[in-house]
Amino acid sequence: MSIVINPLRLSKPQDSSTYLAMRTTQGGRLVYTVRVPLLDLPTILPIPDPNNVDKDNRKVDRLHAKHFGEYLDCTMDWVAPALLARDDGGCVFEGLVDDGSVGYLTIPWAIGGVSPLHTIDGQHRVLGVSIEKQRITNAISGVDRDMARKIGPEKAIRLRGEREKLIGQMNRLKVEFVGLDIYLEPDPIKARQMFVDVADNAKGISSAVRARFDSSKVANRTLSDVLDHPLLKGRVDAEQDRMTPSNPNLMGAKHVADITRAVVAGPGGRISRKAEQTLTDGEVIERVKDFLDVISNAFVDLAAVTEDEISETERELGELTKAQILRRSSLLGSVGMIRVLAGVFQQLRARDELIDIDDITEFFKRLDPHMKAPVADSSLWRTTDASKDFEQNASAPIMRTQNIVHLVDVIVGWYRKPPAFL
Repeated sequence: MSIVINPLRLSKPQDSSTYLAMRTTQGGRLVYTVRVPLLDLPTILPIPDPNNVDKDNRKVDRLHAKHFGEYLDCTMDWVAPALLARDDGGCVFEGLVDDGSVGYLTIPWAIGGVSPLHTIDGQHRVLGVSIEKQRITNAISGVDRDMARKIGPEKAIRLRGEREKLIGQMNRLKVEFVGLDIYLEPDPIKARQMFVDVADNAKGISSAVRARFDSSKVANRTLSDVLDHPLLKGRVDAEQDRMTPSNPNLMGAKHVADITRAVVAGPGGRISRKAEQTLTDGEVIERVKDFLDVISNAFVDLAAVTEDEISETERELGELTKAQILRRSSLLGSVGMIRVLAGVFQQLRARDELIDIDDITEFFKRLDPHMKAPVADSSLWRTTDASKDFEQNASAPIMRTQNIVHLVDVIVGWYRKPPAFL
């Protein structure tokens, strides 16, 4: 019996991938534009090492990269811009049309850290996909080990379900594509300038803008409704993160989101993933507006902001808004102090025995006479346990998270055991 072997049926060693590409020019350089599966990114581009800085790029942050992988996993309608890479001459283009504008681009794989491609912009996305791919692979192996053991039928059904889910996650990385623009530039010196030019011309978004448009977080998603409150309406800067003396607004959109997080999650201001999934927008909006009602009723200066009331003495300061005047004369003009009060509100409302909102309002009223700024050395903020959270002549508490948490604890303690000065 003779055996005929067809060599065309046998897989050949492979060390490259081929994509349909457009070939254009930019800045005198050839540029290949392709769409590649997410799963291919760590194959054709070098995986950045967080422990070693690429001499032609910035240091990569592993946690930031990991968050991109988690974003892909949790967000079915994810979006990401095209990555930018430099080809030092190792890619091969085969034109399909007469003018050479469309064709096949063959890209050698990045094997052993050696690749003709060098990432200009997109390191964290490459590493994020690599981390996510490894996570899924490890999880599948773990499930397979569990299934190989002697297990009951219920656990077997659960494990099969987990495995199918993981396989689905891996398949998403195979069928979801991202753009990749590859610049032909053999000169490494010019390549460094390309990185600088990209970084210089990219305008990042402020935290205020992120708060307005990032709907993945409940504190941002509820922002527009919270801004309807009389204390905030028309007094929130939609673009800036810092409240300078010349800014006529009470706070920025980022600060409103920070206050929302403090009202929902406490002074640390971090809403867990589970809470993000279980809290309804309406519930969050109601809590924050309750807090804004409390401080508007408890503090005379904030009530005046709501009514745009400016005294005759204040008018002598010139054409200033009430918010600008407040920043000069009161701790309540500080976003940090409002965030502290939000943390106090949350801590008191979160107790097993629910404290009535009117009781919190009355407590805050007792704090009202002590809100003058800058703080005097004789004030309660400098003569009590709160002193570690205020610098001399400060117009705001120290904004480090540990200071905010400590100050909230001090004020909550005053509610539980009122001192003589209150």
